[in-house]
Amino acid sequence: MSEPRVRALIAEDEEPARDSLREYLADVPWIEVVAEAVDGGSALALAEQQRPDLLFLDVRLPELSGLEVARRISYPAEIVFTTAYDRFAVAAFEIGALDYLVKPFGRERLAAAVARVRGRLPQAGVPASDRVRSSLTPGPLGRLFARQGDRIIPIPVEGVRRIQAQGDYAEVHAAQGVFLLHVTLGELAARLDPGRFRQVHRSHIVNLDQVEHLRPYDERRLAITLKDGTVVVASRAASEELRRLAR
Repeated sequence: MSEPRVRALIAEDEEPARDSLREYLADVPWIEVVAEAVDGGSALALAEQQRPDLLFLDVRLPELSGLEVARRISYPAEIVFTTAYDRFAVAAFEIGALDYLVKPFGRERLAAAVARVRGRLPQAGVPASDRVRSSLTPGPLGRLFARQGDRIIPIPVEGVRRIQAQGDYAEVHAAQGVFLLHVTLGELAARLDPGRFRQVHRSHIVNLDQVEHLRPYDERRLAITLKDGTVVVASRAASEELRRLAR
């Protein structure tokens, strides 16, 4: 029995990137591009009309971002994001993206993404649209993602000890090591579980499960000692909050 065809939509506002993606996909016999869009509003409308199995979405589309399109589609579909900015990797993978292509990418990198699509193909005779899934669930992040060379490393949040601001980036200290994420500390703080993570200073987030003990640092502030021996001094407001938690 022949391999099921996967119907795809391309949403790219830059014509050269759109042309390249169309050209690369033309070499994949089991993928059929059924629609193209140059902005997020058109991408969402075409997705709902055509119901393709696979969406190639540029993250930074006019009208609606690719991330917003992925959140709004009303049916399950696989998502591959494309963008020139790898800082969106955390949000992209939490949305349930199958892959994340940083432009400019070539045939080999797209082939790796397409291989992942093929790995999720349904069994023969079952329509692809009945099997694809997308994890469009809001809520706290369950894992972070850090880029290392051409790899993206998942970091379970329970293994994160603390996160420190490094300019516009966030330096994550976890059980697996230290990773630099291309997101701001504030962006991460907004997506982490407040029951586990607290921003205790403008440049620090700590995992409360990793706290060894608290002690006074001065009249208003607390020093937080983590299980790995790191000491972080909390701001006055955060120290007051921690005192209330300890009562």
